[in-house]
Amino acid sequence: MDLRRQHLIDPAVCIRCNSCQEACPVDAITHDANNYVVEFDTCTGCRACVSPCPTGAIDHWLLVDQPWSIADQFTWEDLPEPHPGHGGEIAPPAEVTQMLNVATTATGGRVPAPSSAAQPFTNVYSREAPVMARVAGNFRITAADAESDIRHVVLDFQHNAFPFLEGQNIGIIPPGQDAKGRPHNIRLYSIASPREGERPNHNNLALTVKRVTDGIGSNYVCDLQKGDPVLVAGPFGDSFLMPDDPNTNIIMICTGTGAAPFRAFTERRRRNHPDAPGKLMLFFGARRPAELPYFGPLSKLPKALIDVNLAFSREPDQPKTYVQDRLRQRADDVAQLLKSTLTHIYVCGLKGMEQGCEEAFADICRLSGLDWASLRATLRVEGRYHVETY
Repeated sequence: MDLRRQHLIDPAVCIRCNSCQEACPVDAITHDANNYVVEFDTCTGCRACVSPCPTGAIDHWLLVDQPWSIADQFTWEDLPEPHPGHGGEIAPPAEVTQMLNVATTATGGRVPAPSSAAQPFTNVYSREAPVMARVAGNFRITAADAESDIRHVVLDFQHNAFPFLEGQNIGIIPPGQDAKGRPHNIRLYSIASPREGERPNHNNLALTVKRVTDGIGSNYVCDLQKGDPVLVAGPFGDSFLMPDDPNTNIIMICTGTGAAPFRAFTERRRRNHPDAPGKLMLFFGARRPAELPYFGPLSKLPKALIDVNLAFSREPDQPKTYVQDRLRQRADDVAQLLKSTLTHIYVCGLKGMEQGCEEAFADICRLSGLDWASLRATLRVEGRYHVETY
């Protein structure tokens, strides 16, 4: 029998974060409302999608006599049994893995963590074996009249260890079932606290969550009351991490709840290295001040700690301003940081901002005698340019 090796995604473990589909260089991965799946005839087995996956759901390779179709995969709740003539899964060839280690950063896939970042713990708790946390607080952090209801939610893990680093995510499991009677998928949220916890030396952390109309996960989290139990998986993520070296410069660009990891970065620096020689520079976009989470605390941070640049696109009687506009306005200062090998760039928020930031960096480099395309490639290989958009 002619058996073939098929790349499949485990629907029971997948948290539907879209990292695999974005990383695939040949568009072999697609999804519907239920599952992320791999097209057999398109997949080259390059494994560019494997490293970005936070749970390992993407890394499954079965021997089959007849490849499963996309239509089949869309109906799955679990992976199918392997071929009876084969004892289990088959790993991809070693030479493919070796090629991946060299190639993914050059093709826009895997970007390593900063060299000085601490070693993260990942997947300590799974969807099948989550940890129980309790809500220690739930606070609205946008104005009462703002269109966006964004919450600062603090989770207390009590006696359960939950080690995490700035830049990691957690998965929350909403209670109940979907229309097909299946448990809801995990929802992924960025951690907004430094590793010492929202309150130093306490076993807790905070999330920044925006309520979305008809959003099962966001409405569940935004409606949580103090003392409510919450099932949590993770932590996830081993790349979008903060450099530990206080000499590093960090350019942070975000919109909305994309501010969560940067709040963690800033708090980490404020608590541990308030006089660090490295610069923090934040570009933060929202429709108007009332819609910007953490607006009050941001305005009180000392300028010696962080250089804050706010962009508002819907201010009455004011021109629409976006984060890329603020980048261009600070072109001279940004260019000086780009010339330093100690500078790291992080972009987090709505996917639509990504192209605007790229174009702004290209313009700034052009005016400063730099080449953004080659600089970006170097930054990525060295773990100094990270983009996490949705």
